[in-house]
Amino acid sequence: MRRLWRDYGLSLTIASMFIVAWLLQTWTGWVEFVSEQAAHGEPAVAFGDDGYVWRWAQATFENWQSEFLQVFVFIVLTTFLVHKNSHESPDADYDTEASLRRIEAKLDALERKVAKG
Repeated sequence: MRRLWRDYGLSLTIASMFIVAWLLQTWTGWVEFVSEQAAHGEPAVAFGDDGYVWRWAQATFENWQSEFLQVFVFIVLTTFLVHKNSHESPDADYDTEASLRRIEAKLDALERKVAKG
């Protein structure tokens, strides 16, 4: 079990936080739904045409849509598009790689010169 937490602690923590938040959303939504139904003199049911499950699904997918689109845009678009000198843009990696190649070429030339010596 200790190795599981060491190797997958981040994923387990995020998954746990997600499940707790989702359960809290479900519970608080149900409490609000029951209150609204009581105010209208209607019974609160989980399933059926007027059941809570439809409100729950709508709230869940609205949250997921906004969050997943935000993450998708940030990750995918910053992979392909560049904003010069931004930490998220790949241009900094290209500059670093080019600098490393120049340094390696100079070191190789120096080694050849020393070897001929």
